[in-house]
Amino acid sequence: MATIKIKQIKSRIHCPKDQKRTLDALGLRKLNHVVEHEANPCILGMVEKVKHLVSVEK
Repeated sequence: MATIKIKQIKSRIHCPKDQKRTLDALGLRKLNHVVEHEANPCILGMVEKVKHLVSVEK
């Protein structure tokens, strides 16, 4: 599968607890942190849930 780079571009402050847990599950801990994951349905679903906080590159 293809890999995608996910970058946190907005703060997690004032976000609901489930969105904070989603960011933790993706491995994003701080602002401007970048992680690389395979583009499987599970990861893409998590990215969709926090799409207003992250940016995605291929």
